[in-house]
Amino acid sequence: MGYRKLGRPSAHRRAMLRNLVTSLLEHGKIKTTETRAKEVRSLAEHMITLGKSGDLHSRRQVMAYAQDESTVKKLFDEIAPKYADRNGGYTRIIKLGNRLGDGALEVILELV
Repeated sequence: MGYRKLGRPSAHRRAMLRNLVTSLLEHGKIKTTETRAKEVRSLAEHMITLGKSGDLHSRRQVMAYAQDESTVKKLFDEIAPKYADRNGGYTRIIKLGNRLGDGALEVILELV
């Protein structure tokens, strides 16, 4: 886990980050706040690195975190092979501007 508390209790924060990582891997991009995106980026890149190794232990580690079999299958079969020759830097953050309600900086976090 990272160092940002994100204004949530620890269990809620862990669940939220797991859901964001799963959504990113499932859809290829997500719209969220900048601080959440920076936190999710490191977790998602770690999942892709595990997917690149492709062994059973890595698959079980990703499955324990993502908890969606179709997303894990997509990670190992489609996403990880695209990054076989790339050493990190699998995601990109694009700033959109401030949210009207609370002024938080919104970004799009996407797979490169």
